[in-house]
Amino acid sequence: MGRDTIAEVLTSIRNAEMNKKGTVRIASTNITENIVKILLQEGFIENVRKHRENNKNFLVSTLRHKRTRKIIYKTVLKRISRPGLRIYSNSQRIPRILGGMGIAILSTSQGIMTDREARLKGVGGEIWCYIW
Repeated sequence: MGRDTIAEVLTSIRNAEMNKKGTVRIASTNITENIVKILLQEGFIENVRKHRENNKNFLVSTLRHKRTRKIIYKTVLKRISRPGLRIYSNSQRIPRILGGMGIAILSTSQGIMTDREARLKGVGGEIWCYIW
């Protein structure tokens, strides 16, 4: 059985955030690079850089902690489609996460993109995860 790289990325970020770590190190693949790029564009992480160690590439991401007074808002990362159960959606039925406050990451025929981009381009695909 192969590794679920999407779940590994989400779990790494979730665990680093729960332990109040400032950075998280993720193995670099095409899928993880695209997911981290979307998270960077949407403002869920502050910074990302590539790191090479022992002939392996890693992405080192700096997490963004949202603080308002004494409340710390945590980013929720939820895996939707998984290797045992794939979830697909056409462009009209792509869900809006928290009324547009969150995002869904999709794999479409035109590449990996957010739910908003997929609706604008009129393409559907596999719903990988929800983030809010």
